Amino acid sequence: MRLFEGTPFDRPPRCERCDQLEENCQCPSLPEPRTPPDRQTARIQLETRKGKKQVTVIRGLLDEGTHLAELLTHLKSTCGAGGSLQEGALELQGDQRDRIAPALKRLGYRVRA
Repeated sequence: MRLFEGTPFDRPPRCERCDQLEENCQCPSLPEPRTPPDRQTARIQLETRKGKKQVTVIRGLLDEGTHLAELLTHLKSTCGAGGSLQEGALELQGDQRDRIAPALKRLGYRVRA
């Protein structure tokens, strides 16, 4: 008996959309965001929530497919902080304005504080 026998780690990877094996998948690749980053302006704000907790909020970016979720993952790893996607706005824990602005500029976004 193998260690991971019968678990998802033992099975070959499958496509999330068509449930075929990845090597047999015929799904078209996910489209790139329709609006390029240099045509979007990110508005960065610091908000204080209950209990005097600070949250850095990024608004003004278009939600096209999984684009914002991937961007949030990149920003969370850049800042080393937790965060979430709430109603089209990216929220990161703490005051991360000094780290987020340069990271967004490197990706090609226009930034407004």
